[in-house]
Amino acid sequence: MPDHIRLILRHAAIGFGITAAFVALLLGFKIGNLFHLVTHTVEGPMVMIMLFVFGGITFGSAQVDYRIMNMGQDDDTTQGGSRQMSQMRGVIPVPIPKDRHR
Repeated sequence: MPDHIRLILRHAAIGFGITAAFVALLLGFKIGNLFHLVTHTVEGPMVMIMLFVFGGITFGSAQVDYRIMNMGQDDDTTQGGSRQMSQMRGVIPVPIPKDRHR
């Protein structure tokens, strides 16, 4: 399997793990009385599946994006660019009068 596919699947699985913990915390702390609603209604199992799947898509894609955005920082030790005057040769400031009306 190519490395980039393995990276995406690994971090998507991490996102689904985060979702499992998030859903468990939602049920455990009885946020919005969700535990009672899920266990005492006919639609409860479907709601749990939807909450897990859509939360997994959200957290999984956020985890993959986080990893991809940080890939360039593994070997790059510089922090941003530098505004050296050598790059700005030939630039002449233009004065703008303050009382100019639009």
